[in-house]
Amino acid sequence: MSAPVRIHMDVDPGHDDALALFLAAGHPAVEVVSVSAVAGNQSLAKTAANALRVARFAGLRVPVAAGMDRPLVREAVHAPEIHGESGLDGPALPDPEPGLGLDPRHGVDLLTEAFSRPGEVTLVATGPLTNVAMALLRDPSLVQRIPRIVLMGGSVGLGNVTPAAEFNIFFDAEAARIVFRSGIPIVMMGLDVTHQALATPEAVEALRAAGRVGRVAAELLDFFGASYQRVFGFPAPPVHDACTVAYLIEPSLFTLRPMAVEVECLGPLTYGRTVCDVHGVTGRPPNAEVAMQLDAPAFWRLMVEAIARLG
Repeated sequence: MSAPVRIHMDVDPGHDDALALFLAAGHPAVEVVSVSAVAGNQSLAKTAANALRVARFAGLRVPVAAGMDRPLVREAVHAPEIHGESGLDGPALPDPEPGLGLDPRHGVDLLTEAFSRPGEVTLVATGPLTNVAMALLRDPSLVQRIPRIVLMGGSVGLGNVTPAAEFNIFFDAEAARIVFRSGIPIVMMGLDVTHQALATPEAVEALRAAGRVGRVAAELLDFFGASYQRVFGFPAPPVHDACTVAYLIEPSLFTLRPMAVEVECLGPLTYGRTVCDVHGVTGRPPNAEVAMQLDAPAFWRLMVEAIARLG
């Protein structure tokens, strides 16, 4: 068996971030080395507390630190209508054990340090890209030390927070522009593919039968599913963020296309849009591999098997 993929996770839990953390904790092909939280789905105080509780509940004993509490240049716009007032409404996760609280380092410092030690680490970003952009601004040499970023964000097609923009990119488009222009190889898990990762009733019940962590995952999806039904009319909620970790475990589940991707920061109607050059009409070289198709049944088998290992 090959060595596990070592990852630093930058998150804003968020129900789908929680599923991504559970998958990473439960699968032997992945080793989480550290976790940073960023403001996004809720305020930083809430996303950091949620990241810590989820990580500890899943058995991760790695550093978890709070990072940036607002976008680089604009006001924060959170998503309580989707994730609730806590950012992770639904089942109450236990508080962490004594001595396993938040790391005193700033999340941007923790992220930077993850790429300063020997051994290759992949950056997995499932929230707004504020921490990542700030790390690159403070230490430009990270461009050479981060081998790739697998991120959830953007869309070739429609958005979900505006007609043009997906939430993570919209929250801090200036940060996203810095990351997409950095030259670091990027795998983009946008709405085009994550809307295929739907937690159907069958998938939720399979999780519910998969032990202690699986039951909690199912209860989180019960709340998340009701939110998606109410706001978007979806029959089942998409677990956007788990696609990033699933890709690292089993890339063959996804069909990717290389594209030049730019982030719109000026248009009043299009702020936060990822402008994806699907047909190469601009002549710009691709800066991202954009996921377009997912083998959803195999994805859910992977999810359930990994989370069952935690139970």
